[in-house]
Amino acid sequence: MHELMDVLRRQAHYFGPELAKTAYQRGLAVTKQDGSTQPIPITATPVILDAEEIKRRSLLSAKLASATMKMARAILGGPDAELLLGALSPLERSLAQGTWEASRKLATTRVDYFVSGGRPWALEVNATIPAMQGYSDIAARTFIEVVARHVRYPEKALASLLTLNGNNALALYRALLDGYAAERNGQMPDTVALLCRKNDAQITELRWLCERFREFGADADVVHPEDVSGDDAFTVNGKKYDLVYRHLFVRRLEQNPAPWVEDFLSVVPGKKAVFLNPPASQVEVKATFALLSQAVTDAALAERAGLSPEELEAVRESVPWTRPFRHGPGVDPDGAQVDDIVARVAREPARFVLKRSWDYGGKAVFLGRSVGTVPYEERVKGAYGESKTWEQLCERAATDAQGGFVVQEVVDTQPEEHLLCGTNQVLPTSFFVDYSAYASVGLAKQPAWGGVCRGSMSEIVNIVGGGGVLPLITTEVASKLLLAWKAL
Repeated sequence: MHELMDVLRRQAHYFGPELAKTAYQRGLAVTKQDGSTQPIPITATPVILDAEEIKRRSLLSAKLASATMKMARAILGGPDAELLLGALSPLERSLAQGTWEASRKLATTRVDYFVSGGRPWALEVNATIPAMQGYSDIAARTFIEVVARHVRYPEKALASLLTLNGNNALALYRALLDGYAAERNGQMPDTVALLCRKNDAQITELRWLCERFREFGADADVVHPEDVSGDDAFTVNGKKYDLVYRHLFVRRLEQNPAPWVEDFLSVVPGKKAVFLNPPASQVEVKATFALLSQAVTDAALAERAGLSPEELEAVRESVPWTRPFRHGPGVDPDGAQVDDIVARVAREPARFVLKRSWDYGGKAVFLGRSVGTVPYEERVKGAYGESKTWEQLCERAATDAQGGFVVQEVVDTQPEEHLLCGTNQVLPTSFFVDYSAYASVGLAKQPAWGGVCRGSMSEIVNIVGGGGVLPLITTEVASKLLLAWKAL
């Protein structure tokens, strides 16, 4: 553990409230449907990693994201496409079928990990709206500034300290520009739209990103589906946009129809404007990730997907055993051939977690080792209206008609002790902490992506569901802050 952590634990009650207040003012918040906002908790105790390790995890994520996209393309182009399509909503399905062949670039993806014994284990790949680039920057930047001033770090050197820590907003911006250039013969966009719902839960993050894009030189605005029009261009209130960053789940358009946007998303590459990411539900659906894991022991599947040796090795070293959850023979986590995967999982609940193949927010995730606890009962009753034993849940999940489930060997992670900041107090909290790394697919080069860390009192970590953000800082930044403290 870095020596700075001891200093932070002793000093947090002095700077913690200011850290929480400033982060909230900058946009570290969840927005409710009525437009009101709720602060996302931030810790006074960061995650400290060597810059090289942060880079390594992003490069690992690039291989995993590329492999996942290849797998999705292979399945949609084959006889078993229904395995992925069956999980999607009608509009998602239509767009996936109409665009997957032309979709070869993802400007931004996010791979979520649990770290066990110092080793990151990938849990899933996010490709639809892999958010939190803004949240991560708000948390890290605010932490560095508040702590630096507390330890009287030279104000004139603060900008270089922030630069040293990295910038996910800048990486996102560069990825979007590279994606645009790839579709428009090397040109750069004059205008950028960040497309999201009005009162989107993460709209404060989108506004932060928009401000950063403007600082980088873009003419950027946050726009909403119902305001878009144009016969031959993406236009909002008379203003034409060349590049659209999509922060919008396709299925949201079924809840609040926007026919113009639906039609816009159905053409890849975009004609009226470049938009990134294209529809990618088939990439994010968890059955795709499960097949990626299966490819480690199924050479024919790996060959069918066209996985490179480097991609296959990345899967082997970082993806826990994951499979589509259905009755039938298979290879279990121990490498043994079993007659029925469902029966194998039902016998050993403490070892497995069930996840609905296409869902987000952690709503349909069931930990076998939580059977008999209040959270388990609440989740099962919330999903099915009644209590179920693990065996009953396994049977119900295996025969699910709404896209099915996947099963994953649980990653053994333990809660960490952190200091959670509020505007008036700092409280010790036990948090399960995950690590997410960003990556791009199909671009000429990877921008300098970083990561984001979330914490939750539940093993099922989710920001909108009540989790918090831990600042991610490099060892070099931590050492400079420590040196300033020692110089006082």
